[in-house]
Amino acid sequence: MQTVTAHGTTIPALGFGVFRMADAEVERVIPAALEAGFRHFDTAQIYENEAALGRALQAAGARRDELFLTTKVWVDNYSDDRFAPSVDESLDRLRVDQVDLLLLHWPADKVPVAEQIEMLNAVRASGKTRFIGVSNQNIAQMQESIEHSGVPIVTNQIELHPYLPQHRLSAAAKENGVAVTAYYSMADGAVPQDKMLQQIGAKYGKSAAQVGLRWLVQQGYIALSKTANPARVAENIAIFDFTLDDGDMIAIANLAQPDGRLVNPPSLAPAWDV
Repeated sequence: MQTVTAHGTTIPALGFGVFRMADAEVERVIPAALEAGFRHFDTAQIYENEAALGRALQAAGARRDELFLTTKVWVDNYSDDRFAPSVDESLDRLRVDQVDLLLLHWPADKVPVAEQIEMLNAVRASGKTRFIGVSNQNIAQMQESIEHSGVPIVTNQIELHPYLPQHRLSAAAKENGVAVTAYYSMADGAVPQDKMLQQIGAKYGKSAAQVGLRWLVQQGYIALSKTANPARVAENIAIFDFTLDDGDMIAIANLAQPDGRLVNPPSLAPAWDV
């Protein structure tokens, strides 16, 4: 598995996300994901499936020292009396003493970023996570997080796919040594159905979905894949045996759309960078 390194942490470049997956789906697909070679798993408090992921990993006999586990603190827990207890609850559900990466899920508009970072730092100092990061922050918020954090911010997890390439934010992250983690990489099903991506995939004997994931990791991003179908897991991870040529990379870059953003919840999302 290819990896991405940021501030001393080595993160598998392809992760398995469980967003919008029911407990039964999580417990059915995780054994297949482990068998296929996935070791990076991404969940969140708001997904309400941390416990299912914890049960599935334990039942499959996954070795903790081989896993990279990420979860995210929900905005309702951005308070002194809820932040650390909510992380304890996440650890209990995941059946671990520590996660590898803990993220602030959204900046929201009620608690200043500096205060969010202070709480995140305190949890990290207590040993409940190895590394910390943010999610869905714009450039200014990411810079503020970096400036206020006593330890490195290792990633900013953002919506990123061919229709929303996030060039400015990615460049700012790179300048600060922050890895970019791409979620919604399939653009809510648009990538697998894209005719041009299908044509590119045909050249390599790959699917459009595999091309979309390869496009991300080939740029040095961490990509989150997802499927609830165990039969599709092996396809998702089979992206490290081919390389998109320069013409393909340019053609995919040209799919960018001014209105390509799909995830923009009010009161949670920041003022996005143009």
